[in-house]
Amino acid sequence: MQPKAYVPGVAVLLTALLAGCTGSDESGSSDDNRPGTTTTAAPAAPPGRYRTLPEPCGAVSQGALDALLPGIKQLRDAEQRETAYEGEATQTFDTDRRVGCRWKVESTVATDHLFVDFERVVSYDSAVSDADKAAEIYAAKLAAADLPEPSATESDSGDSKKDSKKPDGEDEAGASGDPKPSESATEPASGSSSSPDSPGSSDSADSSPSASGTPAELQPRTLDDLSDGGFLNDVLSTAQQRTVTVVFRTSNVIVTIEYAEQPTSAAVVPDSKEMQDRARNLAARLAESFDE
Repeated sequence: MQPKAYVPGVAVLLTALLAGCTGSDESGSSDDNRPGTTTTAAPAAPPGRYRTLPEPCGAVSQGALDALLPGIKQLRDAEQRETAYEGEATQTFDTDRRVGCRWKVESTVATDHLFVDFERVVSYDSAVSDADKAAEIYAAKLAAADLPEPSATESDSGDSKKDSKKPDGEDEAGASGDPKPSESATEPASGSSSSPDSPGSSDSADSSPSASGTPAELQPRTLDDLSDGGFLNDVLSTAQQRTVTVVFRTSNVIVTIEYAEQPTSAAVVPDSKEMQDRARNLAARLAESFDE
């Protein structure tokens, strides 16, 4: 019997297939290692400064509650007074992200409400930090508040102080030697009568900040000296309920304070300055607590 003949074509085909597989691996490896083909991931934005939130009903001291809610001291029952101090926590889905507390106390002259809300902002965009995202949310709240523009008296007060110093050689009467306005005739100039029937007087009264009984310094405004920025709003309803709202941001946390008072008598208007001072003092204390 003769031995089977060797078929060189099969060997050639196997060799070609093996070479093709090897060449494919090498070319793929070569492409991956070419300069400039590798990408470097951008560094993630830093996380927020605060990872937790304070216990809301315990964030306001007893002394602050005494000032904000005068009716607490009028409660003779010790258990009722203790319950009033404790407040009522608001229901939230995630206490790591948002918490709040409410107080409501009646007195002989009014019913006072206090609400404190803490929101910890978390950015889900790796390119935007938690603090930057909180700043965006705060800016939206500020825009929604629609605060009035600063009055001319406020904006010009700094300039008037700077201009109050006269150049050397010029006295208070002015360079021309004309008498000061206070030394001139007391009779009003034509067209500027201060009588109620004067066309110009009613317009100026309506446009002045004090026309509504609220001085310029008590108008809704921004509070640049409060943490990383804040603002105050003051609204008086037709039912004579005044609500003072203070919102401020500290890093990635936004704090909201709502302080409202409804007088027992419809003839009484809650004092704007007193309520604003109380709300601002509480905001300052809460801002300081975050820095401790």
